[in-house]
Order: sequence, then structure tokens, then C-alpha cells
Amino acid sequence: MRVISGEFRGRRLDAVSGDQTRPTADKVKESMFNMLGPYFDGGQALDLYAGTGALGIEAVSRGMVHATAVDRQFAAIKTIKANIAKLGAEARFTVIKAPVDKALDSLAGQQFDLIMADPPYAQQEVLAQLARFLELELLAPEGRVLLETGMDVVYPDEIPGYVQLRRQTYGVAQVLILKKAVEA
Repeated sequence: MRVISGEFRGRRLDAVSGDQTRPTADKVKESMFNMLGPYFDGGQALDLYAGTGALGIEAVSRGMVHATAVDRQFAAIKTIKANIAKLGAEARFTVIKAPVDKALDSLAGQQFDLIMADPPYAQQEVLAQLARFLELELLAPEGRVLLETGMDVVYPDEIPGYVQLRRQTYGVAQVLILKKAVEA
């Protein structure tokens, strides 16, 4: 597992020990970021169910100013911190050890230009969490949401408050990119 592009390109990242996480494959990660637009001009990223922190690290490497990584597992938090330390960029990251719903409440009032969520496939509550992002006003007006879920999640044709920009499948995973709908 490595950083695909940008400032930290080629840097190797540690995996979380055990089988409690499912890291995004480098090929899928590269494709996801290419769909978003390969580079960013500043902004804040939120990496939920962060695991290794690879998605947040990739966002910062590609130009985001700061990323907040959230995970509830001690082993994941330890790995995220070790991966960030390897980059020598600790000031550009915030790491929160908490369940996602609790972390979202604590982040109310902050806005993110990119929210990424890669929940455990057995515990996917993405539609409820998408509503929560809007309720807590976490998504910046021009922000994007990137979701990686299992194929068993069936998205409705329209998700209230969002416009679907892209949907792609990769074996057992699907990636959905959304933006906030413009209010009438």
C-alpha cells in the first residue's frame, strides 16, 4: 500500500495489523481520486472509517490543506498516526478515536470540501450518514462525498440533498461520488 500521487507519491504506508480493516486497493484508490479530479487546490478532507488513513493521506498529498481521520479501533489509530509520522506532516492531520456517529457530532460546525467514507461492509449505514452530513452542515457548498461500499448497498435513484456525479463498480466494491444539491 502506497501514496499514489502528489507530494507524498510513492511513500509506503503500514497496514493495520489483524483482519479488522479492509484497505482500499491502490488501483481503486487511484481511480477514485482520478474521478474526483486528480489534484486539489486547498481544502479540508474528512476520512471516516479511516483504517490506515490512506484516503486522507492521499487527499493531502494531492493538495488538500488538512485531513481529519476518524476510526474507533485502537490498532487503526496507532497505524494512522505512524503513517502520518512517516510523512513528517503531523500538523496537516487530526486523528480522532471515536465511533463515526459520535465523531460527526463533535465536528458539527466545521465544513469539509471532501468527505470520504469506507465503512465496514457488514455495517453500512451510508444513507443515514449522508443525511447526517447535511443536518450537521459538514459538507462545504461545493464539497464532494466519496463513498466506497459493498455491492449489497442499493442506492436509490435520487438521494435527498445530493446530486450523483459518478458511480463505478470494482469487483465486490462500488464507489459513489456525490455533491450537495443546490437548493431551489
